[in-house]
Amino acid sequence: MPQQTLKFTIRQDGYVTEEVIGATTNECVELTKQIDNKLGDLVTREYKPEYFNNVTLQHNQNEDQEQTTTTGSTGDSSV
Repeated sequence: MPQQTLKFTIRQDGYVTEEVIGATTNECVELTKQIDNKLGDLVTREYKPEYFNNVTLQHNQNEDQEQTTTTGSTGDSSV
């Protein structure tokens, strides 16, 4: 597993920005969940491309599996 880093930027007005480096899929959300709860209300969340690349791959794998299951469960050999 690659090293994961949390980067926090705190502005003078108290606004906090956090960035997760080295995480994929929803690892970033899991890593920051407790910290986010303690910091207060979450204003926005922006995901990096690494999050979406792995989510898309998982979605496509699930879709392929669903199609295979659906085809195998019809029981109609004339298709």
